Amino acid sequence: MPALRDLRLAALVLAPAGLVACAAMTAMPEPSEGAALFAENCAGCHGSGGRGDGPLAGDLTPPPPDLTTISARSGGTFPRAEVLSTIDGYTRGDKAQGPDMPEFGLLLRGETVPVDTGDGIMSPVPRPLAAILFHLESIQK
Repeated sequence: MPALRDLRLAALVLAPAGLVACAAMTAMPEPSEGAALFAENCAGCHGSGGRGDGPLAGDLTPPPPDLTTISARSGGTFPRAEVLSTIDGYTRGDKAQGPDMPEFGLLLRGETVPVDTGDGIMSPVPRPLAAILFHLESIQK
């Protein structure tokens, strides 16, 4: 019986520590965090509202797309995995984006947060990248 008592005691001691660890986990980024990153990294081409009307847009071929219509162009569903891949540079082979879309993968490093990329499975995504994703999702028409 002493072993059972020791297990119960260990559970009583360790359970609060587990709760503290869970409480210390990083909160998911809010769209406002992504809006600030978007303003710093994307608005020059895509415009402050994401409509493809930034100050550099006129010099780009093809012109930057209207990011407020991503869901509409995708049949009413926001394609999280595709958007993440476009931002971080995984889809650079796609000539439709043109040569002017920079790769932000290295810029958007950081701690990861779990994001459902559309398949119901949580994937670790760098927090800054997830923040921009949530911002873009929030501005859909």
